[in-house]
Amino acid sequence: MTDYTKWVACWGNATSFTDRRECVYAKDITLRYPVRIVFSGSHLRFRFSNLTGTEPVTITRAWVARQGDDYQPVAITKDGHEGIVLPPGKEVESDAITLSIVAGETVDVSLYLGECTQMNAGTLITGPLSRGKYSYGDHATAPDLPLDLTRNTNWFYFLNTIDILTEEKNRALVCYGDSITAQSWPDYLAIRAWEEGHRDIAIIRRAVSGTRILRQYDCITYQAYGLKGATRFPIEMNVSGAHAVIIQHGINDIIHPVGSDVNPFRPWSDMPTLEDLIQGTTDIYIRHARSLGLKVMSGTLLPIYGWRTYTEERDQLRQDFNEWLRTSPLFDSCIDFDRAVSDASHPAAFAPGFDSGDHLHPSESAYETMARAVPL
Repeated sequence: MTDYTKWVACWGNATSFTDRRECVYAKDITLRYPVRIVFSGSHLRFRFSNLTGTEPVTITRAWVARQGDDYQPVAITKDGHEGIVLPPGKEVESDAITLSIVAGETVDVSLYLGECTQMNAGTLITGPLSRGKYSYGDHATAPDLPLDLTRNTNWFYFLNTIDILTEEKNRALVCYGDSITAQSWPDYLAIRAWEEGHRDIAIIRRAVSGTRILRQYDCITYQAYGLKGATRFPIEMNVSGAHAVIIQHGINDIIHPVGSDVNPFRPWSDMPTLEDLIQGTTDIYIRHARSLGLKVMSGTLLPIYGWRTYTEERDQLRQDFNEWLRTSPLFDSCIDFDRAVSDASHPAAFAPGFDSGDHLHPSESAYETMARAVPL
């Protein structure tokens, strides 16, 4: 009989402000998130986050069920109760839920929000393993959601982390960053690890589009760009069983400032120096990660040639920061994403076929290449 004694995160997401639109409340809605579990285990526990909410959130009912013909939902409870209340600015961990899991199974996590609910806490992520659904009405225990009342979504609300009680050998690798990491490469890394037989590692994504190391926006126009690194990192490194973190962050610090005459929220005073980026990465990220006993891997910043705020000066700052990321002894290693996807004859730009079209975000084939650049 396998000995399950260690809690390890097997799925994880960041929590940030959702994009501010006209409608910021929902009622009588079911959210469903399919999650592939990479470890075998005997129990699951769930962390729900209202970190960026300003009002209490009540998850009326939460259920988890293994996908398949024998669809038997199990209630997710807190202190033995089905209704889970998330105070504003807080995260809540569920009871340990008994559910026998075989590595590779997919479970559905379904949340029913019966009351009028502030939808402030959620994160947009994409990738082949990151696809959710929502339905009007209470369908949290139904094996199939009603087709005429259901739509796909890549917004993941409230569900922050899933831990599994599993074997001692299993561990978690955290991928931390901005929109590059909120998109596909962590999913491709998880797929690659599984296909290559690395069955003792889970990929935990902690990424929010638009975030910066040094600053954050407090206006509703850019609030969804999230919290600054000093606020985010200590919260997001709460990962059971983590042994290492890949940090690929900083490009938004470089490309956002345009001057307050162009955009009142993006003054030139926000433009960092190389020393600012180095000090921020060292003080905010490396020191905290070391205090947790984590290995720290740097990830170089990707090309930006052709992006709407590209200048040679910005790109030089990116290249100088990348050189520090490659050579600093403060890191255990460097994953050179930049060289993996850049054009060898024009290093400021993506290689042919690797640009999504906006000259900032990679194409899907480039994300697969980034995943292959990570030494497993």
